[in-house]
Parts: sequence; C-alpha cells; structure tokens
Amino acid sequence: MKLHFCGAAQTVTGSMHLIEINGSKLLLECGLFQGPRQEAIIRNRTFPFDPKTIDAVILSHAHIDHSGNLPHLVKQGFTGKIFVTPATRDLGEIMLLDSGHVQERQAESTNFHRAKHGEPPVDPLYTQKDASLVPPLFESVKLDTPFEAADGVTARFVEAGHILGSAAIDLELRENNRKLRLWFSGDIGRRDLPILSDPKLPEETDILLMESTYGDKPHRDPEEAYVEMRSVILRTLGRGGKVIIPSFAVGRTQELVYNLNRMTDEGSLPNVPVYVDSPLAVNASDIFKKHPECFDAETLAQIHNGHPALEFKNLTYIHSLDASKALNERKDAMIIISASGMAEVGRIVHHIRWNIENPKNTIMIVSWQAPYTMGRRLADREDRINIFGETLRVRAEIATIGGLSAHAGQDLLTEYALGVKNSVQKVFLVHGEPRGALPLKEKMETQGMKNIFYPKMNEFAEI
Repeated sequence: MKLHFCGAAQTVTGSMHLIEINGSKLLLECGLFQGPRQEAIIRNRTFPFDPKTIDAVILSHAHIDHSGNLPHLVKQGFTGKIFVTPATRDLGEIMLLDSGHVQERQAESTNFHRAKHGEPPVDPLYTQKDASLVPPLFESVKLDTPFEAADGVTARFVEAGHILGSAAIDLELRENNRKLRLWFSGDIGRRDLPILSDPKLPEETDILLMESTYGDKPHRDPEEAYVEMRSVILRTLGRGGKVIIPSFAVGRTQELVYNLNRMTDEGSLPNVPVYVDSPLAVNASDIFKKHPECFDAETLAQIHNGHPALEFKNLTYIHSLDASKALNERKDAMIIISASGMAEVGRIVHHIRWNIENPKNTIMIVSWQAPYTMGRRLADREDRINIFGETLRVRAEIATIGGLSAHAGQDLLTEYALGVKNSVQKVFLVHGEPRGALPLKEKMETQGMKNIFYPKMNEFAEI
C-alpha cells in the first residue's frame, strides 16, 4: 500500500492524496491549487497520475480547494464514482458550476490582455459544461454508513464540523492478509461554532492523515471574535462608511449572516442594509435549508422562527449583476458580503475597487488568505493594490478578525491527534504551510507522539 501526496503538501490549497491498494487507485479529494498564477496554472492543468487510472474519489467536503479540479479530472478521462455526503452532493454541484464560470471569465480576461500583445488565446481549465459532467458521478452516502470505495477499502464518513456536509474519512484497508485503518481528517472544524455540529475526534487508527492549517496557534474564543467584528462594524457605520467583507460563499457567509442576525436581535446593529452579493452564496443558502441534519441543537431549536443563518430584517440577497453594480454607486452606509473569500475573483473585486480609496470604509478580512492573493496583500497591510491593471491607494481601514475561522486551532488539532496516540503508527501533516505545520509537529512531539511527517509535494509513503 502506498500513500501519495499530490496536493496540499506543505501548502494549504489543492488538497489531493492518492492511495494505491490491490492494484486500485483511490483519490482522496481533487482540489484546485490557489497561489501564484503561473504555478497555479501548471499544478491545476497537470496531474501527477493518469486520471483514466483512478478507480474512485472520496470527497471530504465541497470547498473548491478540495473539489475544484474534479471537472478537469473528468475532462481528462476519469469515469469512476465520487463518494460524497448528501449535503456535499448538493453544494458540490452549484460550486463546481460556479467554478466553471469563473474559469471561463478568467480565460476571457487573460485572452483580452494577450490579444493586445499579439499572443494566441488560452483555453479555460474547464468550462461550466465540463463541470456539469461531474455531479452525475456523485454517489451520496450518509454519515457513519460504511461503503465499499475500492477493492479492499471500506470507508465511512464522520462529522467534521467544518462546513455543511463536511466529513472526515475513516478507511479500513485490506491487502495481502494485512489490515490497517487510515483516518483522513479533511478540514477539521471547531467546537461551539454557530449552525453546525461539533467535529468528531478520531478513533483508534494506524495512519493519521490530518490538516495543520492553524497548527501554530490556538484560536480565540468565538465570542471574542464576535465582539471584535461588532466593534469594527459599529465604528465604520458610525463614520458613514461601508463594510466590505470578502467571504467564502459556503460556510463563512452563513456564519457572518448568523452573527449579524444576532446583532440585530440584541439591538446593537444600526438600521442599515446588509447585502449578500454572491449568486453562489444565494444558492448555497437555499441548500442549507434542505439539510437540517447538519445543524446543531441550538440552530434546530431556532429554525421555527426563521433560519438564523439565512434570514433577518434588512438582509437582501443580490442576484443580478446590475443590482451588484448599483451598490457601488451608492454613498450611504451599508454592509456588503461578497465572494470570493480571498478577493481574487468575483464581485468582491469590484466592491473593493470602488471602496478601497475612501477612508470612511472598511475592508474586513475574516478568513485565512493564501499567499500572493489580493486578500493576503490586504491582510499584510500593503499600501497600494493593483486591480484590473490600475494601482489604487489603500485608504480604507483594513480590519482582520481572528477567531472566525472554521478550522481547528492548535489546541484542538493537538487533542485530535492525541486521541489516537496509543494506536497510531504514522502521522502525516498536510494542508498547512510550514508556519502552521512545524509548530504543530513540535507540539505533538512534546506530548510523546512519534513518527510525525510533513511530506513534500509528490512524495509518497509506504503504509
């Protein structure tokens, strides 16, 4: 048995891990790599294996850095099953179609500039039509229900508490009269966050493949993050400004709406309009309503009064592009939540473009930002930002709210690993930059854990 690290190795995006067993090839995740443009093009267009040889895929959740290269995998010849939870099935369909649209728009923009220099056009990584070929391959399986994923592989989804439908993957592997368990964490959520159930810790296992995004620090209490978010919003609205929030359409947007709903109930949020300006977020919110099985007890108890993560006074979901553009012509105070979460593509780029030079406004960063993205440059407080070929001065307030992350911090990550300390033979840390993974590795070693590895891209391990 071999485990290949084909993505999210010593970085956070592009999750992809390949298991070879009994002559079969099972892929865990197939995510898009997000980073420097040329590196992203090469990584996303080039698989380190022949997609035709992959027998099946298991997907932990629908975020694009875990699922977003599935259309390209299918385009290159994959025809097997893609195992998902029911909520991931529904979210995956709309997110992949949206990603196909983004790929088309990016190619159009690139070709516009290439034409100016007499260069030939490039094709998108994949199109919406390509993306539409993926959902028919989805095989939906409920949590805690064993299923046969490949020859000698029995799998089970376990609650991960990260986004709607997210799951860890518990694998029983059998080859040549040898049997072992491999537990893949996917993205580990946090306890006591609104809406979703808490993550379930791993049970006795031989191999632990786990994320390490925030392995360098524990998160603040979510209540502290809520108080800080409220303070930034009130400060900005008090000076008549707009609060512009780049947000992932699935998970983070619904959590932000939940917090704003809470402020409204408390009477602390002024009577200003709140806009969710992302077609994907609008569609995702409809899907949230279909999957109450993913909610925690508190959210279920509140639903009879309207869904707390989706509805409240002054909240408007923006559908049309014209309505989105109209927001930037207005001068009144408001809150705009828009995708993408790293401010690289989508309507949020235009909102930042039209609001970043006004000192009344605030750009609020509420999630981890990949290197070289506009979101990271804003979070790093660069004083000038290039948007659509134009250099703009950053005069708006930049606020970063720590503690809203849907990823576990160092304390829970350590607890997660220590839960299998007495049985685990090897631990592989993935989905983390060195600044996150290496402190976590050290922390685990001080707790007596051994054989902890931080594999490089395209390395493999005998398991």
